[in-house]
Amino acid sequence: MTSPKTPEPVEEQLADRLSARHLRVQSSRVVRVLRQLGRMDRAAYRTVADIHTPPLDRPLRRVSDFADFSKPWFLVAGVLALFGGPRGRRAAVTGVAALGLNSLLVNQSIKLISERRRPDRKEHSVPQSRWVRMPGSNSFPSGHSASAAAFAVSVGDMLPPFRVPLRAAAAIVAFSRVYTGVHYPADIVAGATVGALVGKVTAIVALRLRASSQHLR
Repeated sequence: MTSPKTPEPVEEQLADRLSARHLRVQSSRVVRVLRQLGRMDRAAYRTVADIHTPPLDRPLRRVSDFADFSKPWFLVAGVLALFGGPRGRRAAVTGVAALGLNSLLVNQSIKLISERRRPDRKEHSVPQSRWVRMPGSNSFPSGHSASAAAFAVSVGDMLPPFRVPLRAAAAIVAFSRVYTGVHYPADIVAGATVGALVGKVTAIVALRLRASSQHLR
């Protein structure tokens, strides 16, 4: 006898848990909202799956694959450290620190307690020409989106001229994860939000440490 599947959308998981506890009327309203969000999340995933843009399949598939293990961001950090002078080195260190903190928070904490399964690409008719390897980790939140946002925000705050191109690159990576079918949109939004907060905090700390060291000289 097979065990029932865990609901895919994280909103549905929360709704099921609230319903099982038979809480007050207010919670029933929350349950309805969560279930509606779950339906919207699936609908948004299917909408992206239905987009007919074959010329984008290979580029976005490659972007999604290349973003594994934060390779683009470590590459940018290396270039900044080598050719960016003192400011570039500080930004590179800040960006790498943000990646490390983000990994601890997202990959080693939130993902481990979230029970959201990955989307079923066949069920939602994601074209196979877009497919990348389906990760074995839980779906919520998106680690790729979180690391991209953490690096883009932290380095962008340290080097404002890089803010727009880095955030644009982070957005492309995030979208590629839905386009290739390995994440729901809510995973992307949650991951990017957490990553952006980590990046902002890391940059604030780095800038304050820099100001303090200059004041002591």
